[in-house]
Amino acid sequence: MPEPVKPRRYDSPRRRAQAEATRSEILDAAERLFVRDGYPATTMAAIAKEAGVALKTVYVAFETKSGVLRALWNLRVRGDQADVPIADRAWYREVLAEPDAQRALRLGAHEARRVKERAGGLFGVLRSAADADPDIAALWERINSEFHANQRAVIEVLGPLRPGLEVDRAADIMWTLNHPDVWQLLVGRRGWTPDEWEEWFVTTLSAQLLG
Repeated sequence: MPEPVKPRRYDSPRRRAQAEATRSEILDAAERLFVRDGYPATTMAAIAKEAGVALKTVYVAFETKSGVLRALWNLRVRGDQADVPIADRAWYREVLAEPDAQRALRLGAHEARRVKERAGGLFGVLRSAADADPDIAALWERINSEFHANQRAVIEVLGPLRPGLEVDRAADIMWTLNHPDVWQLLVGRRGWTPDEWEEWFVTTLSAQLLG
């Protein structure tokens, strides 16, 4: 007997585009609720209602509420849906390859500012969620660890550093000045503009690292 013909899986660019659009709508809705109501108070049902989709659609796309926040963070930090971490992004590789230290700091500061403008509203959400959700606590720890590693990689090729300044200490300085908490304090609480933050960041880094 001939083998039964397996049904062909229907796929098309239009269907993929629709799925991506739905995913984006869910993430936009989740961000509004997370920022407005907080992570603990936001339910998957509330996200579905805000996005105008079935609850099952949210679960199929993200499985859990922590999965929603994780996907939202990755999207805002990276700026697109490509599964490419910061360390492999073209702009970051450009910073590492730039031989002029001042220009490397300025390039990095500009991109750091763009990331924070996209993801700024999520910093507080992640911190509060980490206290209530072990999965998000692990994510927050990984974010800080990878962030420090990325800063250290820049320091390792920045050279020459200020006399007497070791790589580890320089990485700690860059990590601290570039940390989301500082952005939240200056831009979120004190009302600095992103332009002002970027210029302060470059000027302070140069003074602290290059002397």
